Amino acid sequence: MDFTHFNKDGKAYMVDVSEKNKTKREATAFGKVKVSKEIISKLVNNQMKKGEVLGVARVAGIMGMKKTSEIIPMCHPIFISGCEIKFEIKEEECEIHIYSTAKTVGETGVEMEALTGVNVAALTIYDMCKSVDKRMIISDIHLLNKSGGKSGDFKF
Repeated sequence: MDFTHFNKDGKAYMVDVSEKNKTKREATAFGKVKVSKEIISKLVNNQMKKGEVLGVARVAGIMGMKKTSEIIPMCHPIFISGCEIKFEIKEEECEIHIYSTAKTVGETGVEMEALTGVNVAALTIYDMCKSVDKRMIISDIHLLNKSGGKSGDFKF
């Protein structure tokens, strides 16, 4: 497959999607934050000094999805028709699992928006918990699935 973000002269450019058909598109991404037992305990018991960590991270992830085209140079600004951030606290593993889903009806997909949502939510968790322990690990960020568009469906 050829790289699509280079013109005939080899220069970077934003792909022209004006001739593409609008289709319903959806993407879900995943990531996790490995934290200490102390952080898990404080999260579960709502004892973090900075407030409700996952609530703030949820809003931050949604905001990140909406701002994706402002921070990823070749992403098109797209209308997000729906988005959601979900968390699973895995107490035994001391992990917070993050699921980010973005939806649109348009000419281009929302994979980057879903991935950005996971990243921003994870970074927000880090920011709000770093006073307790800075040894958190953000990892495993990847696209779980996507549907719609010319390339069809994808499942990791």
